[in-house]
Amino acid sequence: MYLKFGNFDSARYLFEQMPHRDEVSWNTMMSGYVKVGLYSEAIDLFREMWVQGFQPDGFMLTTLVTACDGSGYMLSQGVQIHGFIVKVGFLYNVFVSTALMHFYGTYEFLSNVHRVFEEMLEKNTVSWTCLMVSCSSNSDLEEVVQIYRRMRLEGVNCNQSSFSTVISSCGLLGNELLGHQVLAHVVLSGFESNVSVSNSLISMFGNFGNVKYAKYIFDWMEERDIVSWNSIISVYSHSSLCEESLRCFHRMRHSNVKPNSTTLSILVYACNSVYDLDWGRGIHGLAFKVGFDSISCLCSTLVTLYSEFGRWKDAEFLFQEMPERDMISWNSMMASYVQSGEFENALNLLAELHGMSRITNNVTLAYVLSACSCLEALNEGKIVHALIIRAGLHDDLLVGNALVSMYGNCRMIEKAEHVLGTMPVRDVVTWNALIGGHNENEEPQQAIKVFNLMREDASPADYITMVNLLGCFSGPDELLIFGMPIHAHTIRTGFERDYYVQNSLLTMYARCGDLCSSNMIFEHFDIKNVVSWNAMIAANAHHGRSEEALKLFVDMHRARLDLDNISISESLAACANLALLEEGRQIHNLVIKIGLETDFHVINASMDMYGKCGELEDVLQMLPAPENRSRSSWNILISAFSRQGYCKEASKAFEDMLQVGQKPDHITFISLLSAFNHGGLVDEGLACFTRMASEFQIHPRIEHCACVVDLLGRAGRLIDAENFIKKMPIQPNDLIWRSLLSACRTHNNVELGRKAAEHLLDFDSLDDSAYVLLSNVYALNGRWKDMETIRRKMEIRNVNKSTAQSWVR
Repeated sequence: MYLKFGNFDSARYLFEQMPHRDEVSWNTMMSGYVKVGLYSEAIDLFREMWVQGFQPDGFMLTTLVTACDGSGYMLSQGVQIHGFIVKVGFLYNVFVSTALMHFYGTYEFLSNVHRVFEEMLEKNTVSWTCLMVSCSSNSDLEEVVQIYRRMRLEGVNCNQSSFSTVISSCGLLGNELLGHQVLAHVVLSGFESNVSVSNSLISMFGNFGNVKYAKYIFDWMEERDIVSWNSIISVYSHSSLCEESLRCFHRMRHSNVKPNSTTLSILVYACNSVYDLDWGRGIHGLAFKVGFDSISCLCSTLVTLYSEFGRWKDAEFLFQEMPERDMISWNSMMASYVQSGEFENALNLLAELHGMSRITNNVTLAYVLSACSCLEALNEGKIVHALIIRAGLHDDLLVGNALVSMYGNCRMIEKAEHVLGTMPVRDVVTWNALIGGHNENEEPQQAIKVFNLMREDASPADYITMVNLLGCFSGPDELLIFGMPIHAHTIRTGFERDYYVQNSLLTMYARCGDLCSSNMIFEHFDIKNVVSWNAMIAANAHHGRSEEALKLFVDMHRARLDLDNISISESLAACANLALLEEGRQIHNLVIKIGLETDFHVINASMDMYGKCGELEDVLQMLPAPENRSRSSWNILISAFSRQGYCKEASKAFEDMLQVGQKPDHITFISLLSAFNHGGLVDEGLACFTRMASEFQIHPRIEHCACVVDLLGRAGRLIDAENFIKKMPIQPNDLIWRSLLSACRTHNNVELGRKAAEHLLDFDSLDDSAYVLLSNVYALNGRWKDMETIRRKMEIRNVNKSTAQSWVR
């Protein structure tokens, strides 16, 4: 009685006062301890019993082994008890052996489970089921299927647990044929009305994508529990049938079954899969109303939902308000920061986690390494790498793959190769990460070498391998040497039928200048989905064929395909390139109609279009609040001011950007230098160029150098421009020399103009602009003979001046 009501002190006192104790009293006391989790007390009681000379029976030993299932510190105790069981001759007791199997299965010692099972002289349904459940718990699903088949061959009847376990395994393996066979066995055995078995069948057919069968089983059930409702709602959610999920949820609320936090987590997932934030917020409100808003698993799902919509601040607020956070919560928040580009916040979160002495797992570290996958965060990435080594996770496959990816993205290929070389186990993700690193570093030849090593390692490629390889090639020579052979390989291996690979092939040919082949691939698509249309629109837009890009966009819209943020953004970019304000406004109106006006990619593309069309007021009207602006938004604003010649406003926008904690990139400084160029602010422009490298560690690119040369040239400081070119950290290209030559024409500097023209012609001896600019320099200085010489060279080399064009009709 005392044990039943949880009064253990009184029970133990009464037990101690008993003049005579038998096996029943010892078993009763020991079972009471085990039921409430007082495992150490149960073990101590057993030792006391043994010292007093009492012999244990099978029931007592079964209870004792069960006590060792409780937590990690009981492992050694359980192994000792196993030895004791062998010593006293109870190993062949079916109940004791089954308890031992369950004990070893709990600690993932699957080989021990099998050994105990095979040593059993007598096996019953429970022992077979225990073996099956242990394999399932350790993700050995194929073994579960084999055990089920052995049970059938040996005539062992299945029970509720064995049916549920093998059904779940069939679903996870995608073995639809066996799943239907097990269903027939369930019906023959009379378990079709069992709630637990029916729940497993619903989930299994959901994994097969067979919503119809899952619904049929659910509707057939006479009795349903919370798991039944959660299973069918999950099937609808994973099939992107959000409205069906919500209808089912409403039916559930009107039944006698109340939803739990798992139900709401599944519904949040459904809203995420169909990209419906309003529904997600509604479910969040319901969770708050019914008191589930503090449950860790639901909060983690909501954090993921908000991060998918770019609402990382909402996710952060929810995370900060959580009373208890498990590792899933921390990982969800980490993923939210990484997906939103808030890499510094992700690193701060790791520091907070580390400061709390919480044990970081491989998933957390993989997310953090993703945050460090840029040059600006390389030092932090190295620190995280040191933490990984200290935590002993350097041999973990997930962490190793993240390290290879990080070093590859940070252009430290040798380090990435070193990490790959030290990994004890590699998979296709490992090789893909290294190939992706060479892709990032524009090293097609090295990417091909890694691909060949991958094949020598007998690691099978997947579609991502092909996508990464095809992304490496960007010129006619690379197309001929590498691109076409890889295309042939995709045909031979069947990857050409994968639509991701098809889109990559389309993009590769476009990037290499072969738009004809891109069009041919596009026309031969069996199914042209949104991704393929977007790839074709982008290919034309990025090659200056903006009119063709807009025509494709119109065709896509007429084909009644759902437009997404990419198709809208690319079409707006085409309008921006052509300065088609009216067409841009029409697309912007379409954005509002289809509900994409809150998408930050679309907002930025619309702002960029209005900025390039000179509509600064529209840019300012669409501009988000400073704290909500992305780096791209700030860049577009600075660029819009720059185009209008508002250099002071551009400079102020840059300072405001820094004030809200947004870091500039190389595009920011191109726009800023362009603004100083248009305003003739030479000293400010030079200071900006110096500040870019010294304060923000952004290495100058050729575009930045061209802006500085043009800035000095416009101001007539041609000698300074020449000296700047000589001291440039990178090799000057035709853009640099053309800027200098144009400045020489403006300021009548013949000698420097001649030098600039010679360098320009070294890049292209048939460059008509070089001849024309130098000819004009000679003409302005009255050097008619030199001008005539230039004209003759043009005639001899068959160089014709390009005909000027204008948009004015």
